[in-house]
Amino acid sequence: MISFVIPTLNEIKTIEQTLQCLTEYSGTNEIIISDGNSKDGTVEVCRKYTDNVIVYDKPDRQTIAMARNMGAAEAKGEYLVFLDADVVIPDIDRFFEAAEEAFRSDERLVALTVQYKVVPEQRTWADGIFFRMLGLQFLFSNNILRIGAAGGEFQMIAGDAFRTVGGFNEKLAAAEDMDLFQRLSKIGRTRFERSLTVYHTGRRAHAVGWPRLAWEWFSNSMSVWIFKKSASKEWKEIR
Repeated sequence: MISFVIPTLNEIKTIEQTLQCLTEYSGTNEIIISDGNSKDGTVEVCRKYTDNVIVYDKPDRQTIAMARNMGAAEAKGEYLVFLDADVVIPDIDRFFEAAEEAFRSDERLVALTVQYKVVPEQRTWADGIFFRMLGLQFLFSNNILRIGAAGGEFQMIAGDAFRTVGGFNEKLAAAEDMDLFQRLSKIGRTRFERSLTVYHTGRRAHAVGWPRLAWEWFSNSMSVWIFKKSASKEWKEIR
């Protein structure tokens, strides 16, 4: 069984397409939405597709790590699949057949990530270059150096391994995804599967520009790796 866990906050523009994609998966699964108290109708749309909608209603701002952990706490699946709210997976049955085979063929494997691409109708030349470079980084880190690395667009993790390392670090405002894979790589193997691809909108890069986003990724990843805290105080919402 696969538990899909999606953190949301005012995702009305993209969440329905993501959920429609997931409902096409024919394997045993559950969809869990962990919402940060959206005000734009996101929750109402999500409830059309799943009863597993958790809404955070405390006054303090929720980190994305908190949202993912809240969703994971309700998960019953052997595998946890964390997705962003603007991600789609074409040919989803074949995709997860290959992903599950990767786990079956290597008993040491605890977590998997894949290639990220921007949907063709919104892709720029810079998107192609930077996400190809990101894929090469994930390949080198996971498959060669054995140091876990992954983004938040897609992470597939064995449920037992996720709980063993304590889930996401809720104190991190950014790079919580990289931090989790680094800790997972200490108890088993993490892997970048270059034959599999998920697609997303690329909205953050398009809003802030690639130079700034690349610097934010780099500075936060290095800060978390070296100092165990993110460089950014807050990962701002972009919709």
